[in-house]
Amino acid sequence: MTGAGPERSGENVEYRVAHLRDRLAAEELGELGVRAEVRAGAVVVTGTVPSTQCRDTVLRTVREELTGLDVHTDVVVAQTATPDHAEELP
Repeated sequence: MTGAGPERSGENVEYRVAHLRDRLAAEELGELGVRAEVRAGAVVVTGTVPSTQCRDTVLRTVREELTGLDVHTDVVVAQTATPDHAEELP
């Protein structure tokens, strides 16, 4: 059993990331605009969400699922304000 430690650890990270993806897609969030993947030993969570409240919920869910892992997040809120001026076309 001692020889399978690092490989087992990598499988555990992948399992936890897959579980996070399931929670983000299936729970009250239904958030499909957020991606989570393992890169160079860390988990990277990126995407765009519709509101600050949604972003906070995504980040809370990430913390719950990936506690103890090296996690980098870049989750931004979509700009939904109406333009304040007309677009100038050439």
